Amino acid sequence: MKKRLTLIQMDVHVNDVEYNYNRVQELLNQALSENPDIIVLPETWNTGFYPSTELINIADNNGERTKALLSAFSKEHNVNIVGGSVAVAKENLVFNTSYVYNRSGELVGEYSKMHGFSPAKEDKYFASGTHTTHFELDGIPCSTVICYDIRFPELVRMAALPGTELLFVPAQWPTMRLRHWQVLNEVRAIENQLFVCAVNGCGTVGRVQSTGHSAVYDPWGTNLLEMDTNEGIASVDIDLAVVEDIRNKINIFRDRKPELYNL
Repeated sequence: MKKRLTLIQMDVHVNDVEYNYNRVQELLNQALSENPDIIVLPETWNTGFYPSTELINIADNNGERTKALLSAFSKEHNVNIVGGSVAVAKENLVFNTSYVYNRSGELVGEYSKMHGFSPAKEDKYFASGTHTTHFELDGIPCSTVICYDIRFPELVRMAALPGTELLFVPAQWPTMRLRHWQVLNEVRAIENQLFVCAVNGCGTVGRVQSTGHSAVYDPWGTNLLEMDTNEGIASVDIDLAVVEDIRNKINIFRDRKPELYNL
């Protein structure tokens, strides 16, 4: 099975919610010219990462605005959308949440980031999610984690165990740790024998620059696509037969011994 992934690498404006929603709509429309099967957005594209003092006031209330936009767009244009993530206000808490829609405009996946980046006090401003998510897009078993989550191999393995073949990683990863971004996504693809589609933001937040370099890796760790540091749209075709091939040749899931790990 072959599918086209279209990555939207967005320069998100911190605090400027109206700009960001309008810009996402523009970029989604532009992405249609790529004939995508799945469109993927970056992390916290509604608020930026992140305006700590007024986050609760500008976050999307119960995700209603985001869900309406993504559902209508995916249904109208018959395309799957992995909605990156948005800041969502729910019961006086803020979650960093990803919504996934299929071609019929149905919400098929919802995931809230589990690991807040404590050096930036993200864990003080966002509540933590408590479970992984698994969904299918065009029959492909998928899952998603968000940014800092990729540093936790236990979580990614949990996401991979139900037979996941395509993992999405929306992020706002900084330039100062570009090499980590590249290596971690590559290694997660290799060790879990799946495709990784990692979509980062770009532009600056104060003194911190998001590095861009959105990328797609196959289960062998081959870099199929890597963007530069600028806002833009890029696509790549993936062949899901590669997953079955590598899992037949090197069956790590059969050879695991979780009873010995005691983590």
